[in-house]
Amino acid sequence: MSKLWQKASTTSQSDIAKKVEAFTVGNDYELDQTLVPYDVMASKVHAQALNKAGILSDNELAELDGVLTEIVQIWEKGEFKITVQDEDMHTAIENFLIEKLGDLGKKIHTGRSRNDQVLTAVRLYEKEALGEILNEVKKCAKLLIDLAETHEKVPMPGFTHTRKAMLSSVGLWAGGFAEMLIMQVQASKGVESLINQSPLGTAAGFGTTFGIDREFEAETLGFSGPIICSTTAQLSRGWVELQIVQFLSGITAVLNRLASDVIQFSSEAQLWFDLDEVVCTGSSIMPQKKNPDLAELIRAGHSEVVGSASTLQMLTANLGSGYHRDLQLSKEPVIKSINKTAQMLEVTQILIEAITPNSKNLEAACTSELFAAEAANQLVKEKGVSFREAYHIVKTDPEISTSLHWSDMLEKSTHLGSPGNSGIKELRKQIKNYS
Repeated sequence: MSKLWQKASTTSQSDIAKKVEAFTVGNDYELDQTLVPYDVMASKVHAQALNKAGILSDNELAELDGVLTEIVQIWEKGEFKITVQDEDMHTAIENFLIEKLGDLGKKIHTGRSRNDQVLTAVRLYEKEALGEILNEVKKCAKLLIDLAETHEKVPMPGFTHTRKAMLSSVGLWAGGFAEMLIMQVQASKGVESLINQSPLGTAAGFGTTFGIDREFEAETLGFSGPIICSTTAQLSRGWVELQIVQFLSGITAVLNRLASDVIQFSSEAQLWFDLDEVVCTGSSIMPQKKNPDLAELIRAGHSEVVGSASTLQMLTANLGSGYHRDLQLSKEPVIKSINKTAQMLEVTQILIEAITPNSKNLEAACTSELFAAEAANQLVKEKGVSFREAYHIVKTDPEISTSLHWSDMLEKSTHLGSPGNSGIKELRKQIKNYS
């Protein structure tokens, strides 16, 4: 089958031509397997727009729609093939249409370019994928809230500079990570608005003289509306993808820090959390080992997503307006990041459910230095001295702190967001608002 741009006389299959083809196509034909149903969806709507413009008859529209549906059915069985020779899904789909419908299949490309075609498929994919990821973020947040509620009053040392600082609790620890994920859901509106604009009908980036109803295409595909200036479509390619991947890196950053804590707090040196063996592995040489590999790979996964953001940032630097072949490479980082983030969220849910706080060890870890600040506060309340004076008294005589105990501290900490009141009900209300 010929490429969409190829002239009849340029069918050379010399070794040089094959090397150039392999380099320029790259792994695009493999990545496009993910995007086939979205490209078909956009093609169906574009065919309807061509029908509205009088370019396709009702019968032609019905025939095209039927074969496009057949392509999705074949794809769902894993039998729709895209080869290096095809270059991409667009060519494979159009060649399939031509094979089935002859000259009618050639009409589907009227009034569009591969430039707006791929961008539309990618944005449809991103819209759906982001919705699925946000659902998984909310599941993680709910599990953390459950963990926080179950162990709300279990004391836990709080740290600054990796040194013991003040009293915390398991409820406050888990609630903090839950709230960070809720904040990520709240922040998603901006990214959603960027990907919710239809590029279809912008063609190669300068519109077309065919009477394509772009508002109709956008509405039918579920976008909020069309990109207004056709030139914006190619300017946004890679740039919007960067915003998405940076947003995803915000999610994975939270998972990274959660995993780091779990690794530290389940170690022999600081055995505060017991981990179910399902999230651990053994050693090939040391029989006693129980390694937190799942948490370590969650921690490492964040770097992959950040790396993809860096790739997109550099890829789109110094490009002038209009389409450049460089932009072909913007597809892989976003697909890779979406897949990695979804995978990390799935296994993080498993990790959260595998955590059991060790109450005995946590209570023993809540030693008197955690109460130094409270000892100073009490001097202010009971003796009427200034806080700065009280601070120096406690610093000079740390033994003052030994009269305090974590159980009393939890009892007294009643204001919102304190160790004794980690705000579980408020967090549940927030996550419910996004469910």
